[in-house]
Amino acid sequence: MTVRWRFWLITMAALTGILLTLALGRWQLSRAAQKERLQGAIDSQSQRAAFDNFGLLKLTDPTSAVHRLITLRGNWVADKTIFLDNRQMNAKPGFFVVTPMLLENTTKAVLVQRGWVARNFNDRTRVPALPTVSGVVEIQGRIAPPPPKLLELGDAATGVIRQNLDILQFSAETGLALMPVSIVQLDAERDAQTQSPLGSQNDGLLREWPLVAVSASKNYGYAFQWFGLSLLITLLYGWFQIGKRFFFRQGA
Repeated sequence: MTVRWRFWLITMAALTGILLTLALGRWQLSRAAQKERLQGAIDSQSQRAAFDNFGLLKLTDPTSAVHRLITLRGNWVADKTIFLDNRQMNAKPGFFVVTPMLLENTTKAVLVQRGWVARNFNDRTRVPALPTVSGVVEIQGRIAPPPPKLLELGDAATGVIRQNLDILQFSAETGLALMPVSIVQLDAERDAQTQSPLGSQNDGLLREWPLVAVSASKNYGYAFQWFGLSLLITLLYGWFQIGKRFFFRQGA
């Protein structure tokens, strides 16, 4: 290969590397901007006045209210309670307890992520007996997407203990008109009439949910690395392909 061809080959490789790393850096910056907009939307929703049943029901797209606080009134559908397995809270494995709530004076229902409970490791098929109040109750919560899904091998389970829960499938299974969102319960239920707590100290559920936050710091770090690599390629190319030639000629 002649010197000229080697020069142009190295030039094309360097140019490709520079353009690629610049593009990757810009992509990371765009991802960071997306996350910052999402975090802004989350913060904005959480600071708005809390919804109630009526506010939730009148939404044409309930998913647009995700992260907004809500005061929910209805009846627990206790016999449809599901225990989602392999869920952690404070780094401890256990169950997320999910119970449908039939909204007061309607036929609509919504899944409520009531809290976390430890599992019985001596008998993995045993679930704890949870006190579930009959009658109309009121809870404070946060509108959230359906419970996140974990990797599941084989067909989806249909028992009380499950790995995942699909709202559409569960709605067909139970006959409940479930809304396309869930509610993350933030405190224990209260009597809807007297507002007095109903077994709040003894329901055995932990509700130390992680804060909803989206960090863009990693994306900025990755962008810095890609731009730094682009600069390094430029400097190396400039020195070995242009600078050395110039200095050698000057020395000659």
